[in-house]
Amino acid sequence: MSKVDTAWLRMDSPSNLMMIVGVWILRPGLTPDALKARVRERLLPYPRFVQIAREDAAGAHWSKDPDFQIDRHIVTHKLKRRPGQTEQDALQDRVGDLAMQALDPEHPLWRFELIERYDGGSALIARIHHCIADGIALISVMMSLVDGGGAPPERQRRKPPKIGLDGAEDWLADTLIRPFGDITAKALEAAGGGAAKSLSMLAAPQQSLSDTLGQAVDLARMGGQLASDLASLALMPDDSPTRLKGQPGRTKRVAWCEPIPLDEVKAIGKAMNCSVNDVLLGCVAGAIGAYLRGLGDDTGGKEIRAMVPINLRPMEDAWKLGNRFGLVPLVLPIGLDNPIERVFAVRARMNNLKGSLQPLLTFGLLSVAGLLIKPAQDAMLSLFGRKTTAVMTNVPGPAAKLKVCGATLEQTMFWVPQTGTVGLGVSILSYGGGVQFGVIADTQLCPDPQQIIDRFEPEFARLLTLTLMLPWGEAKG
Repeated sequence: MSKVDTAWLRMDSPSNLMMIVGVWILRPGLTPDALKARVRERLLPYPRFVQIAREDAAGAHWSKDPDFQIDRHIVTHKLKRRPGQTEQDALQDRVGDLAMQALDPEHPLWRFELIERYDGGSALIARIHHCIADGIALISVMMSLVDGGGAPPERQRRKPPKIGLDGAEDWLADTLIRPFGDITAKALEAAGGGAAKSLSMLAAPQQSLSDTLGQAVDLARMGGQLASDLASLALMPDDSPTRLKGQPGRTKRVAWCEPIPLDEVKAIGKAMNCSVNDVLLGCVAGAIGAYLRGLGDDTGGKEIRAMVPINLRPMEDAWKLGNRFGLVPLVLPIGLDNPIERVFAVRARMNNLKGSLQPLLTFGLLSVAGLLIKPAQDAMLSLFGRKTTAVMTNVPGPAAKLKVCGATLEQTMFWVPQTGTVGLGVSILSYGGGVQFGVIADTQLCPDPQQIIDRFEPEFARLLTLTLMLPWGEAKG
């Protein structure tokens, strides 16, 4: 097991389990037999889904489950509804309960729960431990289950391992240096290309003096960027104290909204010269700020920090699983009430993060954490918990709705886990022409996340109205 995946395996705590939790709403519905057949065909060829994660003196390793039974991993459940409770409320309660039920460590760390009768179809709740893969890889894996999907490509057969000193050198190269180098190159390429070019020059030095001088300049620039980003991470100030920060308990609730039209989001972005991401994050900041003000809190001048995962792998390699992502800290201006001002503030902060090497640095921290004993790992990673209010993901999904065993996948939502004392997770997912906003929250810090969700659409409507009222060309910021 890679050191990054080992870090995620050991990161479970009583308040936060390191599971990615997802929900699919399907119509007309699935039968358990059809789901099991599809999983056998498409999911089980990925070795991780039939392997046990075992901790050992060197960290952790994967071993095949000698007693693998698909019925242990695919189960059915009948929703129980309280008087006056809607089906969606009952499903949200169930997802919240499962988010705090640990997976069995004696077997592969995943479990699907099928609710056969839900809103004219079925609901599928998926839980997969983060040590198996990150969100980008797991979306790729889950997409293999849809009609027209396929099993993973065949892996190349590995050479027999060497022994002795040669074997130790191979282990070091395969486990730490080579993956980290690949990710470094990807991160630097995303950061602007110049530094990535320098990295490739180091691997294949050029002979001319002009190339050498250019390489030196690029390396100096990369070193300056690296030093700046390292200082930014190390000296990150605490974000504003709100009721959303504190010591989480041991129960969670989830909530999500009906999708809003993606075309309307794109139209606002075009009018304001902003990205779709800027628009949506501005609305998220507005919904959280409105929620706090609704409880009587003063949000004037307040900002909260959200850790945003950044993919560091080529998308064509997502099927290889594992964790290949870094994190960037995004500060959300929850104290700004004007929706347009808020979106422009988000845009400015996102632009400041472009070219940052912080995703690479946080990946490096996770790699180092996997080498440490658990108390030292916990101490290192608590830095993020103390300075962060939320974990936030924004994932673009397929533009057209998909089918699973003939049933239409109407809605999909997922949440990545929160670490340490972080008690709020926010998920934005575009799918089938709509954008869905979801929240998972610790009930001790946020008893009713539906109140945040209910403020998202009104914030979007305010932004849309004000954008339409602006004179042509004035919304360029």
